[in-house]
Amino acid sequence: MEPTLISLVPGATADGGGRSSSSMHRLPLASRPPGPHRAAAAAHRAPQRTTTACCGRLKQEATPSFASLAVAASAAAERAATPLLAAAALLLSAASPGFLASTPSAFAQSEGAALFRKACIGCHDMGGNILQPGATLYMKDLERNGVATEDELYNITYYGKGRMPGFGEKCTPRGQCTFGLRLAEDDIKLLAAFVKSQAENGWPKIDGDGD
Repeated sequence: MEPTLISLVPGATADGGGRSSSSMHRLPLASRPPGPHRAAAAAHRAPQRTTTACCGRLKQEATPSFASLAVAASAAAERAATPLLAAAALLLSAASPGFLASTPSAFAQSEGAALFRKACIGCHDMGGNILQPGATLYMKDLERNGVATEDELYNITYYGKGRMPGFGEKCTPRGQCTFGLRLAEDDIKLLAAFVKSQAENGWPKIDGDGD
């Protein structure tokens, strides 16, 4: 048997047996409205659970992982480096053809200059030629005379040609070779690279020019 609650409708009175008048109603407990304190507690708890779950999702979504941070940093660095690489490529493309390939290192340039002062400056001071004005070491004369490459400069320096004596250690015939100090093969290579570089740059002044 379901428990019941006796409710008195306002204006109704109970009789001597504890019963109400004809307006008395018998209500099942399941139909009884919740008390004020229960309703307030339920209303307070429900939004709190929703808020907590919502904040948890937001916190999880807003916190990036270490891997995602690393990927973002790598992408940013790549974007920053791209303009610099493009500018470097533009500068290299604007350089004189063969400039990087033909320009010797600072050490080789210095060694070549020292060899030139020792073996060549007597006749070829500042790239000229005191014996044959048409056989200077300027590029136009080198090209006209067929000695504009490093290999050709190496051969004429090693074996000599015409009034130009050879300086190689194995230079022959003897009458075509210098009677002075001979040069090692590596030294002649340095000397050929130095002369070509100077010719391509218009023979800039080196130490010992004009002395």
